[in-house]
Amino acid sequence: MTDLTETVRSLVSNKRFSTLRDLFATMNAADIAPILSDQKESDLPLLFRLLSTETAAETFVEMSPAEQEVLIRGFSDTELKAVLDELFLDDAVDIIEEMPGILVPRILKAADPESRNLINELLKYPEDSAGSIMTPEFVSLSPQETVEEAIGEIRRTGLDKETINVCYVARADRTLVGSVTIRRILLSEPDQRIGEIADTNVITCQTTDDQETVAQMLSKYDLIAMPVVDNEKHIVGIVTIDDAIDVLQEENTEDIEKMAAITPSDRPYLETTVSSLFLHRIPWLLLLMITSTLTELIISHFTDKLSFFGPIASAMLIACIPMLMDTGGNAGGQSSATVIRGLSLGEIEFSDFFRVIGKELIVAVMSGAVLAIVNFAKMILVNVILYHYSGPDLVTYIVASITISLAILLTILVAKFSGSMLPMLAKKIGFDPAVMAAPFITTMIDVTSLLLLFGLANLILQRL
Repeated sequence: MTDLTETVRSLVSNKRFSTLRDLFATMNAADIAPILSDQKESDLPLLFRLLSTETAAETFVEMSPAEQEVLIRGFSDTELKAVLDELFLDDAVDIIEEMPGILVPRILKAADPESRNLINELLKYPEDSAGSIMTPEFVSLSPQETVEEAIGEIRRTGLDKETINVCYVARADRTLVGSVTIRRILLSEPDQRIGEIADTNVITCQTTDDQETVAQMLSKYDLIAMPVVDNEKHIVGIVTIDDAIDVLQEENTEDIEKMAAITPSDRPYLETTVSSLFLHRIPWLLLLMITSTLTELIISHFTDKLSFFGPIASAMLIACIPMLMDTGGNAGGQSSATVIRGLSLGEIEFSDFFRVIGKELIVAVMSGAVLAIVNFAKMILVNVILYHYSGPDLVTYIVASITISLAILLTILVAKFSGSMLPMLAKKIGFDPAVMAAPFITTMIDVTSLLLLFGLANLILQRL
């Protein structure tokens, strides 16, 4: 791709536009878009005009909102209308939603009246709903039509539809009664009625359904498109698999950003300003820093009591704090990431709460036991040999090692329990489970691990 980018730059600088036109004619729109993105902003309109009308529209959809804005500002009204005429309506809506308000009237004005009305209808649906990502451009057939008549209908109207692989069967009032694949139509007898060969068991969604849920349904049932119906079961549009992939990519990116304690952004990284990156990150950093002061308060509270444990035990307790906090945070992060993924994919429901908690606690006991034993062995075999403890000091060291190892076991139990429980509770009460990810869990486990460590020290070491 880098070689092609440089080739295009060279051809532009030498004004070899006919060669560029021939080069673009052999390429896919998805490959052209990133090449144009790497060119000078002032050259974008010129390069775009070298594309065929159909390729230009497909390339326009693949470009970033910032690049689309540059092109729209550089288009003549005729050029803008030509691009809009080639776009599917759902793509046009996506572009309008990303454009500054000052450009929207011009875009709508360039669209033909029928498309403009449909675009305005789609813009009324709630953001992140099925209605906001659906397209009204689908093939609708009557159940009374014959196969021969249906094929004629598809030939007349199919070119402007998002897909003809699946056609939808609806009555005159648009009530959805079934679906039929183009394969089934072509393999049926010409005089058969569409209603006779249609599949009446159609999986649908409603206009107000969450777009992520709809995308997951498309994946679950291996569909290339899903009909969208209103409250009266009238078909109003379809959501296609390409839109579902985009939704899942956006949602996964958002979850990753939340799990990393970053406020989600809808712009690519290289197009995001430094100030925007700062504003998206600093609230979480401040919150996590403030909450982490709890660990400082706990350590300060127990500092005076450390002298009662003796110099060896006190030194061991202080030295193990980073290890204990990191281990607990890692354990909690593992559980939360696993559960959040399961919730996102629909593999886990709130009704599975006790099964999930039980499984994680078993894993916690096993993991905690292994870590505690390994830690105890490490402290005895390595540190005793290193510092040559003997007599009373050796007894203190062994007891302190047992205390720290027990703290690890209990910390792992609490971390795994919290890491699996909190995302499920968040999902139940309507919050995004991704918020209950590693940063939040880690901060909470830091506090818990210190309380467990010093609590066990009070119970065990003070009796020496």
